[in-house]
Amino acid sequence: MSRAAVLGSPITHSLSPVLHRTAYEWMGLRTWSYEAYECDEDGLAAFLGSLEGDWAGLSLTMPLKRTALKLADTCSELAVAVGGANTILFSGGRTHAENTDVYGIVTALTEAGAGAPASALVLGGGATAAAALAALRELGLGAVTLAVRDRSRAAEACAAGERLGIAVSVRALDELPGLLPVDLVVSTLPSGAADRYAETIAGSGAPVLDVVYAPWPTILAAAVERAGGTVIGGLPMLLHQAVRQVQLMTGRPEVPLEAMRSAARAEQLRRS
Repeated sequence: MSRAAVLGSPITHSLSPVLHRTAYEWMGLRTWSYEAYECDEDGLAAFLGSLEGDWAGLSLTMPLKRTALKLADTCSELAVAVGGANTILFSGGRTHAENTDVYGIVTALTEAGAGAPASALVLGGGATAAAALAALRELGLGAVTLAVRDRSRAAEACAAGERLGIAVSVRALDELPGLLPVDLVVSTLPSGAADRYAETIAGSGAPVLDVVYAPWPTILAAAVERAGGTVIGGLPMLLHQAVRQVQLMTGRPEVPLEAMRSAARAEQLRRS
């Protein structure tokens, strides 16, 4: 029996169980299980300390990504640079923190034909924005503009940018019209926060990655689609980071991408 799970707070919205369980079924991993547990920052250390048996790994959502770096025995260079880990792997009684969010963003953008931007604007300044900066660096950018509701919210992403060696210019979201056009807009804002800027962004013609996947489509995504633009939702990003997690947890490179995609889309549709 091998166990894995997703932790976070809140956790009921997570599609990770659908993605991982589908992968296990298609890979013939009949003795693997994957559950969801409500866990906040204060509870993560106790949760890790309580684990016994054949645990393979954990998926971490907010607000656990920064805390994981402090608790894991080892951390990947990428997780440290980004400032957050969305994955904990277990081996030989030790824990290793990894970040697959960056892989998820890079792969989702590349899959949609938006993987070679010459300029980019990131909306938001939290953990996901930091992962977006790392992804944009992997796609060849050396500088990115960050637009935030409150400049104090940009500290986390700016610190990540410094560690990653990417120049970050911080502007206010209200300055958005003057920051466009760009080759790519990445919105890491929570559901509803980008609504008031939807028509402005859609009118710029830029491809948009909106990391929200529930509810879908967002006001921003709908506006971009009406304008004939390219929009990439949070589901492809979630899918690809989960594919990488399954590879890391199982040690097997062949993962059923399309089966996982279909299962997640079906569940997203059911919930909508």
